[in-house]
Amino acid sequence: MRLSGKTIIFFFIMIITAFILSIYTVPYETYGILLTVIAVTASTALISFIFSVITGDYSWTDRLWSISPIAYAWMYAYAGSFNPTVTLAAVLVTLWGARLTFNFARRDGYSGNEDYRWKILHQKIFHPVAWIAFDLLFIAFYQQFLFICFTLPLYVLSQNRSDMINLPALIAAAFVLLFLTIETIADQQQYDFQMAKYGLLPRKDNMKDEYERGFRTSGLFSLSRHPNYLGELGVWWSIYFLGVSVTESFLHWSIIGPVMLTLLFIGSTVFTENITRKKYPEYDRYREQVWPILPKFRSERDY
Repeated sequence: MRLSGKTIIFFFIMIITAFILSIYTVPYETYGILLTVIAVTASTALISFIFSVITGDYSWTDRLWSISPIAYAWMYAYAGSFNPTVTLAAVLVTLWGARLTFNFARRDGYSGNEDYRWKILHQKIFHPVAWIAFDLLFIAFYQQFLFICFTLPLYVLSQNRSDMINLPALIAAAFVLLFLTIETIADQQQYDFQMAKYGLLPRKDNMKDEYERGFRTSGLFSLSRHPNYLGELGVWWSIYFLGVSVTESFLHWSIIGPVMLTLLFIGSTVFTENITRKKYPEYDRYREQVWPILPKFRSERDY
């Protein structure tokens, strides 16, 4: 179902209203910034669920994936009186979100283009009650609960009152930028390939075999089947280490965020690749030689 622009605009008006009302009714000065973020998330998740039921489109949470964490980051920065380290983290999260928002927008994510995997999953969970429960509990609430989890390091930083950015924090920030660069390159390589494959960009002669095969195996995709996942997870694990740079130990309870995000990406990889294997006969041979997320360096390829 193709959504109208008015529907999407109305959705974001409702989301902004939810943010304002949640911040007003659960002020961080009284309840603490983490409870304020939780209140915002509960309201935006509920709105996303309602819109999915009304429209039959299940990508509303996808449309918040790169936006809500930016808002949370600056809420934490404000609560932390914009101490240097939490402000640095908020800037990095903003860069991450800006890149992801741009990539999502150019794939028509904000123009009503639903993630194809939800339709396939809907066919597997065909009972209407089961699907509504899945939509409510996983698509809307669990995924947005993850927004809270993987931004928890910024909550940790908001409690810091130091006026200095220490060396471990700077190293972690450098890794955020490194993985953000990897993710950006991977997404651009995949975008260029898909556009050329469907005739929307000129094809490259040296990639003729890949166009015929149907999936990309060159560039960063020669090292990892999902280098964009590698970049995404690397960003948030680096944000975690940035968060714990102000604690006494690198093993902190906020590790729940990157761990849960990693588990989500593992599940997403398995599900997506099951679809890809059915669509492209040669994908299994590619899987035998290239690891799913972590790079696998080989001198020769046979695909």
